[in-house]
Amino acid sequence: MTDATGWHPEMGANVAADGTRFRVWAPNAARVEVAIEDVGGTAFHPLAAGVDGVHAGTVPGVGAGARYRYRLDGGGAYPDPYSRFQPEGPHGPSEVIDPAAFAWTDGDWPGLSAQGLVIYECHVGAMTPEGTFAALIGELPELKRLGVTALELMPVATGPGRRTWGYDGVDLFAPFPAYGRPEELKRLIDAAHRLGLGVLLDVVYNHLGPDGNYLRAFADAYFTRRHATPWGDALNYDGPGSRFVRDLAIDNARFWLAEYHLDGLRLDATDHIVDDGPTHLLAELTERARAATPRSVLLFAEEARNDVRTIRPREEGGYGLDGVWADDFHHAVHVFLTGEQGGYYAGYEGTPAEIATALTEGFVYQGQPRRGGGPPRGTRVTDEPASAFVFCLQNHDQVGNRAYGERLHHVVDAGRYAVASALLLLAPQTPLLFMGQEFAASASFLYFTDHEPELGQRVTEGRRGEFAGFPAFADPHLRETIPDPQAEATFVRSRLDLRERRANAGIYRLYRDLLALRRDDPVLVRQDRVATRVEVVGPQTLVMHRHRGDEHRLLVANFGPSRGMDPIDPALGGLPAAGARLLLSTTARHYGGTGARAGLLGRGAARRLEVPARAAALFGWSA
Repeated sequence: MTDATGWHPEMGANVAADGTRFRVWAPNAARVEVAIEDVGGTAFHPLAAGVDGVHAGTVPGVGAGARYRYRLDGGGAYPDPYSRFQPEGPHGPSEVIDPAAFAWTDGDWPGLSAQGLVIYECHVGAMTPEGTFAALIGELPELKRLGVTALELMPVATGPGRRTWGYDGVDLFAPFPAYGRPEELKRLIDAAHRLGLGVLLDVVYNHLGPDGNYLRAFADAYFTRRHATPWGDALNYDGPGSRFVRDLAIDNARFWLAEYHLDGLRLDATDHIVDDGPTHLLAELTERARAATPRSVLLFAEEARNDVRTIRPREEGGYGLDGVWADDFHHAVHVFLTGEQGGYYAGYEGTPAEIATALTEGFVYQGQPRRGGGPPRGTRVTDEPASAFVFCLQNHDQVGNRAYGERLHHVVDAGRYAVASALLLLAPQTPLLFMGQEFAASASFLYFTDHEPELGQRVTEGRRGEFAGFPAFADPHLRETIPDPQAEATFVRSRLDLRERRANAGIYRLYRDLLALRRDDPVLVRQDRVATRVEVVGPQTLVMHRHRGDEHRLLVANFGPSRGMDPIDPALGGLPAAGARLLLSTTARHYGGTGARAGLLGRGAARRLEVPARAAALFGWSA
């Protein structure tokens, strides 16, 4: 059905001229009633049973703001699986929301393009002291000034408690009430569009949380034991009754894009979306989601298998997404800088050559066996664009899945962190920043939850147990020092102190200048892997040469402890005998650097390139 806001789902509660129309899939029940709750008590209104277990009907006189549940066969009453808002959390009643009541002002907003995209990932609850959608609006001008083009919100679907990462959501259509009401999320998105910023949302279709998950009461067919995930039984996307389960995910994607005017989605852990049917859920979702809105939207996948099918067009047998979280770059850089090779880092050598492969090809693993043994991983990268590979130095997983939530700049020195930042932001791939990395935030980002006590205790024990296999945590007493996810203090330690933008002004300025170069420089603005060459010129030095016609840019990334002094090698981009200019050096004092100078020394064939220790320097010239 459509109205002034565009497409919205047939299922759930939809306000109409004659009341509110309710529609729910509940094949487990022979009789379904809408229980309307108010201060005077609860009134029950029967729905008509239709085909395939769908129950539907209109309740006259019920409008926006009404609280309701579905009572099944005269027994338990449960929230709506398509609830637009759960003001009292996942165990309380659903609230009727009229999407047409919000007055959008973004009619001229065209949407986002993959070209030029710079993503800023944030957790709504930990980004600001207030931890709300409304408070985040106040940070949008500063994010615009930083130079990012899209804000990515970690999942906001309703789950238990008042603090959560969002990946245990159970009410997929209902914004987390601790962050604010639906209209406040819409106000955030509308404000972002007025500033020229897009908004992406992280969504989870591979599993649902256990606390407040009432789907089995409506239909056993929501889940299947034919497939398994790390979180339990898989959602049933390919067995009997799967049409309605597929529609739950697809409708949710369309809902966020159409009803909330979001500019795109990041689909969590798509390698755990199991579908053996003729058309994979991801392929159907991309087509139907794009059709829900006239604006340009972007769809990304977190795909741990390095499967390029995810980002290949539908007509070429792919799933048609715009990009994939390409973790090989992060892992190679992290191992190189820290020497850590436990867990999933064990598959990486952490060499400059490995980093160079990621920069030129997108993936390191493209079908070869994992280092140290294991089955082959990945598929061959061919002509996939650089924009389809999302690179990062930090994200919620890579920071929050560490025992103490340390960020990269907490474990490496400032000089090498600045070099890695330059490499990320001047590479042709799509960069993602995790909130606070641009000003070297002192806050950790820890795993935090707010479950009921019994489940919460299991989560705490499980969290600490995850690290039992790591040599550093072999001692059970040491594992007890890992912050308790259930403790409010763990969440408080993860909240940013935005005053550090001023306190750490040097690194913050470096990020702004790097992003300005990426946006405005005629060579760097072009995301072209073919016109990018990366060479290893020393045990800790990389050179990245990018060109566009006669214009050339050369980034020398010297992670080493000694000054780089090398003869000019034409293979590194053919620095001219004269005319090359220094565009940026991370050692500049206004970036908090040492002040050591980078440049070219000597004349003619004897000219030598000088880059200080732990420094990145960008040179430019015209041929």
